[in-house]
Amino acid sequence: MVDPSAGVNLCEESSLYDTAQALLKQMNSQGKSRWSLQKKLESDPSCPDSLIQMLIKQLEKTTYKTCLHTHVIPVLHMLYYVIIQSADTIPACLYQRVHEGLMKLLTLPSPYSALALSTLRSIKMEMITPGCLYQRKVTAEQNLKTQGYHLQDKVFVLADPAVFSIPLQEIVKANLEVSSSHRNVKNVKKTVLQHALQRGLGKTCQRRLLAQTLEGLGDLMMEQYFQEVVLVMDESIKQGAAGHSNYLDKLQNIYRTIMAGSKEITTVEPDIALPTALPFPDVNFMLWKSEKDIWDLLAQFPRSQFSSSSDEPKDNPVLSAESSLERDVQEIDLRDSEPVNANHEPVLNRRRAFRNMNPQDKLSLVREKIGSFPGNFAVLKEDRERHTARIVVMGDDRVLGRLSKFYHDIHERESKCLNFTKKLKLLFYYIPITDVESSPSPSDSSWQDGQMLSLASVFGRVDPWYNSNINSLQGDISKQAERNSTNGKKSQPNLLLETLCYYLRCGTQPVNLPLYVIKMTRSNSDVVEDVFVSHLEADISEFRHIKEKNSKVGPVPCRKKLASEVFSAVISVKYTKMSLSKREVEKGEASMSYGFVITSELAAETSGENYLIVNFDSMNPENNTKIQTQKIVIKTMEHRMLSVCLDKDSRRTYSDIQRMEIFPCLDPGCNMRSRFSSERQLPLNKYLEKVLTLPINTFTGDGF
Repeated sequence: MVDPSAGVNLCEESSLYDTAQALLKQMNSQGKSRWSLQKKLESDPSCPDSLIQMLIKQLEKTTYKTCLHTHVIPVLHMLYYVIIQSADTIPACLYQRVHEGLMKLLTLPSPYSALALSTLRSIKMEMITPGCLYQRKVTAEQNLKTQGYHLQDKVFVLADPAVFSIPLQEIVKANLEVSSSHRNVKNVKKTVLQHALQRGLGKTCQRRLLAQTLEGLGDLMMEQYFQEVVLVMDESIKQGAAGHSNYLDKLQNIYRTIMAGSKEITTVEPDIALPTALPFPDVNFMLWKSEKDIWDLLAQFPRSQFSSSSDEPKDNPVLSAESSLERDVQEIDLRDSEPVNANHEPVLNRRRAFRNMNPQDKLSLVREKIGSFPGNFAVLKEDRERHTARIVVMGDDRVLGRLSKFYHDIHERESKCLNFTKKLKLLFYYIPITDVESSPSPSDSSWQDGQMLSLASVFGRVDPWYNSNINSLQGDISKQAERNSTNGKKSQPNLLLETLCYYLRCGTQPVNLPLYVIKMTRSNSDVVEDVFVSHLEADISEFRHIKEKNSKVGPVPCRKKLASEVFSAVISVKYTKMSLSKREVEKGEASMSYGFVITSELAAETSGENYLIVNFDSMNPENNTKIQTQKIVIKTMEHRMLSVCLDKDSRRTYSDIQRMEIFPCLDPGCNMRSRFSSERQLPLNKYLEKVLTLPINTFTGDGF
């Protein structure tokens, strides 16, 4: 048997091995070892076979050593990158070894087994149709119009203006959109053709001569060959293993047709595998100033892909459905999506008529919910072709609060009539950035929930690889913006873009943040409803100065004087105690309390279930109380009013609140009662997790 790594010299192999080991050992190295390994792969496409063997050996070690399980995630990511970017044919014997190694990983707990299964499916498809993973990834990310594989990915980066200064905004926008300004569609299609023919034909492909021939093709001929390769790949994927030989034959025919024009080329360089690194995706950066912005993006996304295409496929069912997407968005009452100004007087609104959902749409929502579970079964997923909108939010806890509000609104509308989920798949990503210079690092053990990056801290503890690659960006971006503002030069322009690409391609496992509903009753009996995801703070406005003074240690007589001033401030509490019985516990009047803070605890961290921690502020700090609950009702007595701030965002502040009720937000799509009976429910309904959660993609998710 021929050793696949025989062509790699010992010095190069040793260098690859050292870099791969550094990748595993330096989990807190901000991804520098990973970038170094990727660059070596991109610059020398002849090394993948040797590198694949190293990665498989490492995976085999992690199967038997529990202490090495954390290495599974980066190794699987790198293995996927190596296989998808390899510019030459990978031997069948090496594919077999990869398959066996991934099969062993299926015995590991989630999320390792879930990621191994996903990687195994992708690699199996690549074995049958060499080059298909690269082609589909590039076609989707670059929004190339094809008659075969037509699904598109669009990346929207939404930055919170409350965090982004003008210099920071300019440098981030310049770094993220650099790929769009230098994008050449013809070169991208040429790279796809080069990669597909090299991977499929192997040594029989004259790679250097092919590259020179493709360089001389006109736009029309390049488009023709590109469309032919895409159709051949799509047909092969549909046929499965039975279509492998037919696929290679068709690739050979396309290759011969292209090379028929190579007779005019007289000078040919040595024939070696050419690098075909994945190009950066098309990224759109904007400040998220209004709730309307995100709705406009979703409405324009499908239309922008096909409105200018003269060769749009008319028989595509997905495209026919997209024509109504913009109209669906325009029909939405955008007043519900605008931030609520708590001091505005209520306006008279038309009552919404109930629109009954048809059974097919109900079943679609159920399948969507089941498909979001970690380790779900493929047979339960609805086989539906949709474009993908990847929404990346940049900011602190406040931007995730705004995202949760949007996510709740879209689910509420989808429960009445499916508009978006039939046509678009929404994936959410989070890059933490804050403008608080004195904030500690998200990985710092002294991190407190009161800081502005508490959720970034949670993600970092749940997913160490997220902490190393994404949380670490905050300091780098801020320093880079400061250097550019003083020097006027760009420094490491692709640091953010390369990390974002890695995050988008490999961050496939969601951390599910539970949403909570708060129903607030004002003094005039008006009821206001909103949702929050991590933090709620409330106090009696007229006694806010007491909290500020109590935060500083002062003399005892001063505190006694303050206590007598607010003795009449009364808060009544009723909550469901966190216990197996779920019994309700009545609490008496909290006469010395003048405010409280509610924070969310995730099951991923507590190894139990999601719950809220409520901390009451008392006049005497020694009497401060803390409770754990999932449902709570709080009201003020003696005509006192509360001011409520959600997710630390002053833009989501409500005043003149007399009573509030807080409970887990139920997913509107999971309340699947029969049309004619309020008692009967669909069979799958009792098995669903009915609490609505905001899925933020990370590398491992909360599937532990």
